[in-house]
Parts: sequence; structure tokens; C-alpha cells
Amino acid sequence: MQLTGSQIVVECLKEQGVDTVFGYPGGAILNIYDELYRHQDEIRHILTSHEQGAAHAADGYARATGKVGVCMATSGPGATNLVTGIATAYLDSVPMVAITCNVGLPLLGKDSFQEIDIAGVTMPITKHSFIVKNVEELAPTLRRAFTVAMTGRRGPVLVDIVKSATSDLADYEKVEPQEISRSTDKVEEESIQEAIRLLQKAKKPIIFVGGGAVSSEAGKELYEFVQKVDAPVTDSLMGKGAYPGTDEKYIGMLGMHGTKTANLSLAESDLLIVLGARFSDRVTGNTETFAKKAKIIQIDVDEAEINKNIMVDVSIIGDVKAVLTILNNRLEQLYHKEWMDKVMARKDALPLNYNPEGLTGPYIVEKLNEITEGEAIVVTEVGQHQMWAAQYYKYKRPRQLLTSGGLGTMGYGLGAALGAKTACPKQTVVNIAGDGCFRMNMNEMATAARSNIPVIELIFNNHVLGMVRQWQTLFYGKRYSHTVLNDGVDFVKLAEAMGAKAYRITKKEEVEPVLKEAIAAGVPVLIDCIIDSDDKVFPMVAPGKNLDDAFDEKDLKAGKQ
Repeated sequence: MQLTGSQIVVECLKEQGVDTVFGYPGGAILNIYDELYRHQDEIRHILTSHEQGAAHAADGYARATGKVGVCMATSGPGATNLVTGIATAYLDSVPMVAITCNVGLPLLGKDSFQEIDIAGVTMPITKHSFIVKNVEELAPTLRRAFTVAMTGRRGPVLVDIVKSATSDLADYEKVEPQEISRSTDKVEEESIQEAIRLLQKAKKPIIFVGGGAVSSEAGKELYEFVQKVDAPVTDSLMGKGAYPGTDEKYIGMLGMHGTKTANLSLAESDLLIVLGARFSDRVTGNTETFAKKAKIIQIDVDEAEINKNIMVDVSIIGDVKAVLTILNNRLEQLYHKEWMDKVMARKDALPLNYNPEGLTGPYIVEKLNEITEGEAIVVTEVGQHQMWAAQYYKYKRPRQLLTSGGLGTMGYGLGAALGAKTACPKQTVVNIAGDGCFRMNMNEMATAARSNIPVIELIFNNHVLGMVRQWQTLFYGKRYSHTVLNDGVDFVKLAEAMGAKAYRITKKEEVEPVLKEAIAAGVPVLIDCIIDSDDKVFPMVAPGKNLDDAFDEKDLKAGKQ
């Protein structure tokens, strides 16, 4: 049958099982929005307050579900406003399809009103960028975009459609989406055998889990692998929840704000098994001394990540879930009692700690974990609050922590929380933010209220850019250049003006009742938590230092740093 391009777009979205899109209309994309109006009982459209919020919402939807998130924007500034959200998804390997429309084909390339080469702009931050100039190309391109987003290392794809293609007619026939198989074609038998040999030989193994283990849905296989290897488990920020944070073998996050147990144990280990992680500088510290006593096995679906930042001894290229299945079937039970006893004793001796006096971020996160029984989806912005959320909430399963790890996008969290809550309406969704981050995209509180999406916006308000101030305190002689936000903005009044419920917390005793009330409210809630401007995230590894140089407040006072 013959359909217009805009009808084909909607039919292709339905083919792919899309039930929600996030976006903002404009002239070039009006034909598609007109068609969405006719299908609003099949595809829900969430009108965000800004296109960046739409991109982050699609990202949050994807991270919470494992499905492709979809966002839409019009030409020119509408399209460019998606760029930060697309880049965020790219750095964290999040499957997303961003659909934009451009000026009509006769106007293309003439600097027409609201024309921009968005496919060219996004080329470095997408798996692929398409521009559709002919309606006959539309359906095959959209189908390919969804396949590319989910194949191998996942990521965002942009499809830019000229307006004329959305009104022209073409033949359309429904096609069932192709099944995407797990990538194992590059798994080499020699690498599997060498990995097993190193595993059998090791006396002090440690397992490091990254975001790839979450993307590949490898939780069950990972748990079995850990028990077979009998090794402690550490993770990256992106790997949170792939292995349960409540398990005794879990020793906390690795890296700049990782636990002393994880950092010191890695420095001592003789075998590091890396599952779906890319050796970010925030994890490795000084690359010259990183895991110097250890052989390294790296398992990753993306061959480009092998030996990019850290040279490894054995690499296995493939989907983490599929590779772990192979290893679990081949590997006999291993035992490392002496090593495990030592690491567990270190874990008991070097717990995370914070000042018990007054209202602090760690205290609030611990209370949130207690009240939600570790079952909430926690979204964060970027900064101190992000690290406290990583350190003090005990993530039981994958897709519980949604955060911008690679790009470090301030303003990410609120939009992503809207996407996560839309995807998982029965789960408590909390966005933990700093006051600096909240200012970036606080207009999305209006989206939450307008669409009645009951997210909880939990602001750790220290009236400064906390993480930057921490660096200024420790490394810049306390020269607080443009990091003080002590102005007259009242977040409670602001949230209420946007149609949300709001509270302010100034002391510890208020935390539990307010959190319980917010969770039970069933409406968008903002909680403004006033904390000290000089609270810091510890432990910390100074930039470029060795992981075993991690220090905390006690070390600072003792002059050890």
C-alpha cells in the first residue's frame, strides 16, 4: 500500500515495538507530528521543555529497559539541541534513535531558514548518521537505524529526513524486525584457552565489571563466573548493579573515588579479569603503574577498546554474556581462600565513612537505600552527589543506576529520570542532583508536572559547584574561581511554580519522613536538601596518581597526602 513518509515513520516505529517517544515539534517535522496525533493511542509522545531533555529522556528510557530510546526534533536549533544528549548516549554505549527533519529537498544546501547539516554535526558522536532525501529510502533506513543501535557495542543513531520526504508517497509493507544475535564471531578458541590457563594459575584474581556487562544482560552469568573463580568483584560507575552490591564478594567501586579495598587489592592482585570496561582515566589513575603485578584478561564486544588505554595479556572479542557462558561451561571450580580472607579483612578494616554530624549527602543516600530497600531506580547528575550515589546506594541488579559516566553531562539526570519513570511506572525513580546541575535543565520539572510523571528530584544543595570546589580546595590553594552559587534562587518555590510538590530539608531528622512522603505522593516531587559547601567525596586518588595512593579525610589530617 502507498503511504506518506510521515505515515511510514510511524508505522516503522510501531514495527520496532516503540511505545514512547520524547520530543519537541517544529516546522520541518510537522508532518510527522500530525501523524503522531493520529496514533496517540499507540505511541505516547512526551513533550519535554527542551530538546536536550528529550534526548536525555530517550537515553534514560533505554538504560532502564535495554530497548532503543527514541527522541525527535525539528531542523536547525531543534536538531542541534539534541547533540549533548546524543553525545552522552554515545560515550556510554546507549541505544538510541534520534529522528530529526530538515528543510525540503529543493532548499537543502542553500542556508535556508533553520537548516543545519545535523548528520555531519553528529557523525563523530553516533554509530551512524543517515540523511534521507527520498521517501523510498525511508523505511529501510529507519529499520537499519534500529538494528545498528542494538548491534555489537550499542549506541545512538541519527536519522535526518528532509521535509519533502515526509509528505511524498511510497509503497510500504510491514516487516518484522530482525533478531539481533549476540556477537561471538570474533571469539577465538586460543584466547579462551589462554584465559582459562591464566585463571587456573592465578593466586590473587580480581574481577572488574564495566557497563558492557549491564548492556549484555550478563548478570546471571557474571554471578556464576564470580562463584567459580572465587574472586572479589569491583566495578566501574557504569557497571553498577551488574554484580549485586549487597553480596559479600563485592568490594566497592574502583578508581578515583573507589574504595580503598578495591584500589589496594587491585594493586596487589596477580590477575585482573575485565568484563565490558574500557579503562577510563577515572578508573586507572596512573596508567604506568595500573595493575602492574597482574596479568590482564579483557573481554569486550568492541575490538577498538583492546590495548587502547592499557595493554592486556589476553583479549576475548565478543558479547560479555556469550563469552561468560563459554567460560562457565569450561571452567572448573577454583578456590582462593587465603586471598579472599585477606581482601575481606581489608574490606572490614577500611569501610567507607563520612562525618556523622549534620546533614550530608552520604547520610541521605543511605537513608534512601534503607527506605526503598535498595529497589529504586537511581538517576544522577554529575559531581559529588553522583559519587555518593555510587558509593552508598546498594544496587542489587543491572539498570538501577542511570548516570552520565563518559561525557559527565551536568543536566542529564532529570530528563533521564523522566524516561526511566515512563518506562518503569511501577518503580520508584529518584534523580539525585547537585544545585549546579539542577540549574542546567530544571525546566524539565515542568515536563514532569505537565505529563504527571511522578519522579523525585533530590537536590543536594551546597550552594557551590561541589566537585569543582573540592578540586579547588585540594589542588588550587582554595581559590574558588566562579564556583559559588549562593544567590537568591528558591528551588522549592520554583518547583511549586512549575506544578510540582516541594520540600526543604535542613536536618537529619527530616530526611526519613520527607522521603517516605515523597515516595507515597504519586506526583512529581522536589526535595531541596541543604548541605555544607565543604563536604567532600572520599576516598580520592589525585589525578595521575597511583590507585594505592588513595586518601581520605583522616589521611589529609595526618599529612599523608
